Amino acid sequence: MRITFLTLILIFNSFNLFSQDRRVITTAVPFLMISADARASGLGEQGVATTPDAFSQHWNPAKYVFIENKSGIGVSYTPYLSKLVSDVFLANLNYYNVINERSSWSTSFKYFSLGDIDILQNPQDVPYLETPNEFTLDASYILKLNDNFSMGVTGRFLMSDVKLQSVDSDSSSASSFAVDISGFFQSDEKAYENFNGIWRAGFNISNMGPKMKYEELGKNNFIPTNLKIGSAFDFIFDSSNKLSLNLELNKLLVPSPSIPLYNSNDQIIGYNQEDVSFLSGLFKSFGDAPGGFSEELKEITLALGFEYLYNDSFALRLGYFGENEDKGARKYITFGTGFRLDDIKIDLSYLLSTSDIISPLENTLRFSFTYNFN
Repeated sequence: MRITFLTLILIFNSFNLFSQDRRVITTAVPFLMISADARASGLGEQGVATTPDAFSQHWNPAKYVFIENKSGIGVSYTPYLSKLVSDVFLANLNYYNVINERSSWSTSFKYFSLGDIDILQNPQDVPYLETPNEFTLDASYILKLNDNFSMGVTGRFLMSDVKLQSVDSDSSSASSFAVDISGFFQSDEKAYENFNGIWRAGFNISNMGPKMKYEELGKNNFIPTNLKIGSAFDFIFDSSNKLSLNLELNKLLVPSPSIPLYNSNDQIIGYNQEDVSFLSGLFKSFGDAPGGFSEELKEITLALGFEYLYNDSFALRLGYFGENEDKGARKYITFGTGFRLDDIKIDLSYLLSTSDIISPLENTLRFSFTYNFN
């Protein structure tokens, strides 16, 4: 389906650095923050401390050295704005390989299509067809530092090709690179009174890299440098029944919109971000909110998820994601299920918004496929 006005709105929202009513933090390439697989999506869109799977590259690559299989591949497809259009989507391809008991490597490719756009410079012209898109390509190396803790480092190339070449023959794509640092802890299985249990914890500082510049906007735009921390606990009731409880906190490490913008009547119409380097913005992001510490807390999102696993072959998932009203107001409940047959795994998830601001993924069925090599 070809779209014009709607896609242009999406592009504008990706680069808009202020909000008229709220100090919402926005960045370039915001698709990097979209949950890329159905299992994590069913758990309230989290995965930094969940059990490792083929899609750990997006959430916490350091988990790969704890995975049970030698290698595997994961493919996922996420429709975006599926209520309105059919050609805006996020596709994700992952591969991991465990080298030995202490190390592994992994790679992934993400592609975000913003649909087809018909460009008409004059009503009588034959329309030009444009297909703006964005993608990333990354690779990670993971090392287990002891029996229970590992760390990983990731390098990433980002490309944003959302310019309309048919309108401006001189336009070019914006690009950047980024680095992630991640860590993961998994305890040994311990016996409690009525069950056994395993503790897990993880963190990931992702997308640390230079800003992206779009020539026609005349300014550099922060990429979504982000901090995820989380913990989890597995209740192991017997060899067939397991319940995991997962909690994750998330904060963008880019400057808060703090510089007021005024109209001709000296009324504040929005806020702009401070023009600093990405590294300076990273450290300032912990204390630059105009409202002080209370506003910094508002910039933290929360995800809570439950996963019931039967016989390592069938899973039921329930999750909740919450964001403060002044920082985006994303709030929704997620549902998911998964099926495993030998080395093949299929996951599905569904999102139901509980906020007045409807999510672009509202009522969207997300799909993931995994094949693990023994």
